[in-house]
Amino acid sequence: MGFAEIVGHQRILEHLRSALRNGRLHHAYLFLGPDGVGKRTVAMALAKAIHCAENEHDYCGGCVNCARIADGNHPDVRVIAPLADKKEISIQQIRELERELHYRSFTGKRKIAIIDPATLLNTAAQNALLKTLEEPPADSLMILIAANGGGLLPTVRSRCLRLSFAPLSRQEVVVFLESKFGVKSEDAEFLAAMSMGSIGVAANLDKDELVEKRRIWSGMLNSLKTKDYQAAMVAAEAIAANRVEALEFLKWAETWYRDLLVHSVTQQSDGLVNLDMLAQIEKQSGEKNTGQLLSLISQISRTGARIQRNLNRRMVLERLLFGVVRAR
Repeated sequence: MGFAEIVGHQRILEHLRSALRNGRLHHAYLFLGPDGVGKRTVAMALAKAIHCAENEHDYCGGCVNCARIADGNHPDVRVIAPLADKKEISIQQIRELERELHYRSFTGKRKIAIIDPATLLNTAAQNALLKTLEEPPADSLMILIAANGGGLLPTVRSRCLRLSFAPLSRQEVVVFLESKFGVKSEDAEFLAAMSMGSIGVAANLDKDELVEKRRIWSGMLNSLKTKDYQAAMVAAEAIAANRVEALEFLKWAETWYRDLLVHSVTQQSDGLVNLDMLAQIEKQSGEKNTGQLLSLISQISRTGARIQRNLNRRMVLERLLFGVVRAR
């Protein structure tokens, strides 16, 4: 076990290991990057390396401290997320965290708080957290995890050391799926492409289910005609019925329009995500100009962020699909 077993992100891991060796860890980090690429894995690995009873500046994964961190039972390591019946991280949770960070460490090492996802901190909670970031308790470490920093106050972002996690390479995901889960090579290639460099996403994808969903989604997008706003409203209502599936649709739609953009510019299939839908991509890639495709990709990203912030799903999806029918 240890940092060496983490897939990818070698520059970030070396930065953190160097900071550990030299006693120069920052008091607060902001881990930014796509969902499922390993941000939380690295955060937990850092917590284990700090508290590991067997290794110095790394972790064994088997000692009592590593095991308790992995199980979420270590007294000096807290993971903050919305409570089971809530959609946001509240100011009360942050005030409780602040009190805990001022308590003496049980192990004599750092008190660690991992906030994931930090974008679900409501405004009051972020303002409360700001005080802790400005005046951190002695021997404390905070790690905020988010897909992007857009939902965080600038004052919060500015007081954290930002580490940006890039998507993993397709081959890294393929090797992981084959070695960890015994996925067949052909299926691993498909899942790796669809995951856009996210091991977490790839590991949870069902190929057959995804193929069927993409057939439905692509059929829905292709059926929308120029200025047919009524059809766009019907489609938006259907997609909005389930929050998880709405977010899945948006992730796929972003890859779809990205593929159209890549193919329209390069006329090549290299790097396409939906490679098995190449015939459709070739047919549609010339139907929209680069500006339209870039605009749609940007709109999809904003729509996903709005749904993550629990805005009305049907309304934000209608707005997106209105943009699709205008771009026909």
